[in-house]
Amino acid sequence: MGDIGFLLLIFFVVLARTQDDSHVQWDPARLANVDSAAAPLASIAVDVQDKIFLNGKQIGVDQITSRLNAILGDTPTGSRNVYLKIHKDASAKIFEPVIEAAGASGSDLFHIIEPDNS
Repeated sequence: MGDIGFLLLIFFVVLARTQDDSHVQWDPARLANVDSAAAPLASIAVDVQDKIFLNGKQIGVDQITSRLNAILGDTPTGSRNVYLKIHKDASAKIFEPVIEAAGASGSDLFHIIEPDNS
């Protein structure tokens, strides 16, 4: 019985790390007035090297729409929250197709911007 409990614990720990994007290096854009957003179902990040990550796993722009559709499923509009984290120095030729692909999934995108406290 203890073995089953231990295996279940490991299983849930592995699943909990699927949305870990702490290793992605990005420096957010800054804005004076920033509103808070609801909890996301997914997170897309574009790092300093123009690499694209969905929930912490590197993917190509052509995979974004299908992967988001799988994640969001039948979630109703207004609750299909996806955080979009784009490094402040990322090029438009990278992040514009990312935004387009995420929008094609019907997600509610929230661009993550840090408040400018200066």
